[in-house]
Order: sequence, then C-alpha cells, then structure tokens
Amino acid sequence: MTDRKSRNKKPARRKPRVNKDELFAHFRTMLLIRRFEEKAGQLYGMGEIGGFCHLYIGQEAVVTGLEAIAEDGDKRITAYRDHGHMLACGMHPNGVMAELTGRSGGYSRGKGGSMHMFSKERNFYGGHGIVGAQVPIGTGLAFADKYRENSHVTFTYFGDGAANQGQIYESFNMASLWKLPVIFVIENNQYAMGTSTQRASSTPEFYTRGTAFEIPGEMADGMDVLEVKQAGARAAAHCRAGKGPFILELLTYRYRGHSMSDPAKYRTREEVQKVRGEHDPIDMVRARLLGLSGVTEDDVKKVDAEVRTIVNEAAEFARSSPEPEAHELYTDICR
Repeated sequence: MTDRKSRNKKPARRKPRVNKDELFAHFRTMLLIRRFEEKAGQLYGMGEIGGFCHLYIGQEAVVTGLEAIAEDGDKRITAYRDHGHMLACGMHPNGVMAELTGRSGGYSRGKGGSMHMFSKERNFYGGHGIVGAQVPIGTGLAFADKYRENSHVTFTYFGDGAANQGQIYESFNMASLWKLPVIFVIENNQYAMGTSTQRASSTPEFYTRGTAFEIPGEMADGMDVLEVKQAGARAAAHCRAGKGPFILELLTYRYRGHSMSDPAKYRTREEVQKVRGEHDPIDMVRARLLGLSGVTEDDVKKVDAEVRTIVNEAAEFARSSPEPEAHELYTDICR
C-alpha cells in the first residue's frame, strides 16, 4: 500500500482547520462502525449470523468523510460490504444488527441479510451482492434527480475489483452524456477478493478510468477522514453545479478477509500490521483529538464506552427480535 500511494499521491493541499466537535463526530462514527463490525464478526463465529458477511474494518474513514458532506436528499448505494454505509447515513444499529441475524426487527424484516438492506427514509438503496450491479442503479438514481432538476447527488460506491466490470463503463458513458449528478466512489482496498490490483489492473490509477468519457477524477487518502471530506466536497460541488459525474478513488485497506470465510492467505500478517500500526484511520483521528487543547484521554475513552454500549444493545435487540413468520415468504415480491 505505502509504495503505491507514494507513487501516485497528488501534491499536498492545505490541511483543513480542525473543528473539535466535527472531529469528535467523525471519531464516534468511525468507532461505531468498527465496534459494530467487530461484534458482527463475533456473532458470525457463534453461528448467529448466516450466509455471507463482509466486514468494513479498516475502511471507516471513506464513508464517514463522504457522509459528512452529504446533504438532505442525497442518495447512496453500495455493494455487499455495506454495514458501515448504513450506520454512517443514520440507520439505527438495532435494525442493522437484527437484519444481519435474520430477524423481523431488521430493516428488510429479516429477509435481506448482510448484503440486501434498504432504507427509503435514509435514502440508502442497498446493499447489492452482484459485483458492480449497483453502479447502473446509482446512475439511474442520479438520472431521476437530473430529471427533477434538484441539486441532489448520488454517491455510488464500488471497489477496485468491480472497476473492471463492463457495466461500469456503460454507466460512465450514460452519466457523461446526460451530465448526471453522480459521484462514482471507488473504494480501492487493493484486493479484489484475493487478487491484488497490481495483478488485475492494467492501469493502477482507477480515477483516470473516466478519461475516455470526459469524466474528471481525483485520488485521495481513504484512510484520512479529513482528506476524504475535502475531496468529497470538491466532487459534490462539481456535480451540484451541473457539470456531470465525478470519479473519486479513495485508497483504503481492509484488515479482515474479503468475507468471514476468507482466511486472507494471499497477503502477509506483517503487511496488515504495518498499515494498522502506521495508518489506521481511527488512530489518526484519536491523535488529532488528543493534540487539541482541552481534550483528554478520558474524553476519548468515554466515546468508546458509549459506542460499545450501543453495539451491545444492538446485539441484544437482534437476539430478542423474533424470526420472520412463514407468510413473509410471499411478501415484497413481484408476481
């Protein structure tokens, strides 16, 4: 990760002025995502979560930074590594955890599971299990806003593996032709399932993939929530001004395997520990907080304690929520 980043890093921009309240908000959101995912991993190991389960541990700064600049009415859609996106956009941990455990108190009433949750109230359109399938849908959501002539933006997330799918480029073409307000967010965690980008991609800079379609792009450090926030603000301003789509590549890293069933033997433990020890997104925010006047270690620990309580309550809510009744098999389907 470090070598590739140093090769492609753009010239440093002026660092934003740090607001203590905003920094604490980012810290809390990222910590909520991480503690939630750690608990989900535990429940999966205990057999309380079935099917596929893709954890977001390590990538928390991406969605936290972008949600920080999202406005009311903006939409978001993503792939199967989606729990963090749900929490960051305001979906309640109780409903998310209940859905993971297949309970009726979940956002999809226990029928969607890890990869297929939705919330119309929070403008969250999934959670999609097919690689890259969400990108044309996100483009369509942006078309709806273009048609309605509002200033909303759609954040369409996908990974470095999906970036090589053909439907991505069909979406690029349509979005550019119609100047749709969509930000194509590439969460480049550098491993498409188990294959590194160096082995699978002929062009290492994914943000340049829109060149043929005249879509501008930018790459930023996806482990730095403030840098993500800055880059996201520029991308959103571009879209809201009616200039069409924007590609935002965020270099990040997942600490766990591709899914809970992946032992991740394609990389060394030393590689993971190096990133975690030197460039962890939560540790960076914690250090910034402790560097501010009046912020103590106890203040930071208090946030962690509050988050752990929320996550434990979510797990208990999931356990106590009933399983869906048999008649639910026939609801929410097309006949």
